[in-house]
Amino acid sequence: MSSKTLLLNDVDNVAISLQPLAAGDDVAIEPIPRSHKVAMTDIAKGDHVVRYGQIIGKADCNIVAGSHVHSHNMSMSDHEADYAFGSAARPLPEPDQLRTFEGYHREDGRVGTRNYIGVLTSVNCSGSVARFIAEAAEKTGLLDEFPNVDGVVPIVHSSGCGMSNQGEGYDLLLRTLAGYARHPNFGGILLVGLGCEVLQLAELVGDRKITQDGALRYMTIQQMGGTRRTIEAGLEHLTSLAGFANQAKRAPAPVSELVLGMQCGGSDGYSGFTANPALGVASDLLVQQGGTSILSETSEIYGAEHLLTRRAVSTEVGQALVDKLAWWEDYCARHGSKMDNNPSPGNKRGGLTTILEKSLGAVAKSGQAPLSGVFEYGAPLTSKGFVFMDSPGYDPCSVTGQVASGATLIAFTTGRGSVSGYKPAPGIKIASNSDMFMRMSEDMDINCGDIADGASLAEKGEQIFEALIAIASGKHSKSEDLGFGGVEFVPWQIGAVL
Repeated sequence: MSSKTLLLNDVDNVAISLQPLAAGDDVAIEPIPRSHKVAMTDIAKGDHVVRYGQIIGKADCNIVAGSHVHSHNMSMSDHEADYAFGSAARPLPEPDQLRTFEGYHREDGRVGTRNYIGVLTSVNCSGSVARFIAEAAEKTGLLDEFPNVDGVVPIVHSSGCGMSNQGEGYDLLLRTLAGYARHPNFGGILLVGLGCEVLQLAELVGDRKITQDGALRYMTIQQMGGTRRTIEAGLEHLTSLAGFANQAKRAPAPVSELVLGMQCGGSDGYSGFTANPALGVASDLLVQQGGTSILSETSEIYGAEHLLTRRAVSTEVGQALVDKLAWWEDYCARHGSKMDNNPSPGNKRGGLTTILEKSLGAVAKSGQAPLSGVFEYGAPLTSKGFVFMDSPGYDPCSVTGQVASGATLIAFTTGRGSVSGYKPAPGIKIASNSDMFMRMSEDMDINCGDIADGASLAEKGEQIFEALIAIASGKHSKSEDLGFGGVEFVPWQIGAVL
């Protein structure tokens, strides 16, 4: 095999081009873009195309060795999965030493990685006022005297009314907002509603105590008497909340208290053998320490779910994941779509052809740890270790659910180049290829492209793990320095708009 291509598994019949190939260039008989697939053998029409040792589709015509293999000559194929629940579930080895980070210890026992004040809205109608309050706090320098407070974060969205007050859609939104209201990266929360919305503030408050010197306050615009008075009252609340939150100081905490949300977006042909498995190594290191890592994007593990069910700690956990995929198949059918309506145009330009191929690369983020639980979108996590949270593949929506479930850190791999942030949870961007890392170096925290040049997955995983501990302890990520995180709160919306 040429040094310009990489064969990932002995049974694969396609390799990955490590640089643009010209016609007649070693194994190529036609031009092939970098990170795209090249046929290593003749593949007959209807035969399986194999990558990672797994089926990623079928040949739509006879494909000659050296040809470019992509959407013009291959497509999705039927697949059957042997779920073999728990057959590959093996506990990870004990770590050589237990690690700590510097975090914010909360009254409920959880530990935050940041100390923000959140201005959380119950309905879209109060979204602008929430932003006005946050902007006024910045203009007046309200936080200048509170050095332990990281900032004010308005959490606004497009729903909260014009919906049923019961059922799946309502429960999902309430669960998401409640998760943010209780998030350990918030040292204080101000809830702002309009007053007449379907999702009432009382639902978000629940049984939490409301005191003059506590971490939670709430008000409605109608009750306060309009926009200007609500802003004035909001600034008074923020001053009080900042005083409360400023009492918190970073202190040592075991790494077992960290909760990591794992994401990939704008993936390419490199993602599945560089950035994603490197993140999988880091995830395993975290789980070894007793921490928690969350894999999500249910529609983007489709076709690779058997690799996770085999690592399930029980048949019940494995079946729960299978049930989620069945729900998604029905959900797509009801809306005139299908599960293989993926990869995206950007993914395809990066060399990915079918959802099977994309999913196999995405699952690599999960490492080797046993799958200890499967959870609803935004639901509180009741088990540690490696878990799965149901979500769409749309990155902001998926991360929103992970943060609502308690993720205090986000690790985001990308091959095409993603720019985003997810306050209150800091996140790092991990590049799958060196070209994009150099081109977007101001946005990328770690380059995994050198894995294609011989760097080891173990070393890169360790680098990611150490970066996560540093970020958890207060170091800023590139996304934080650029100011991202103010518009990426995107709750999953299901159900009729009434």
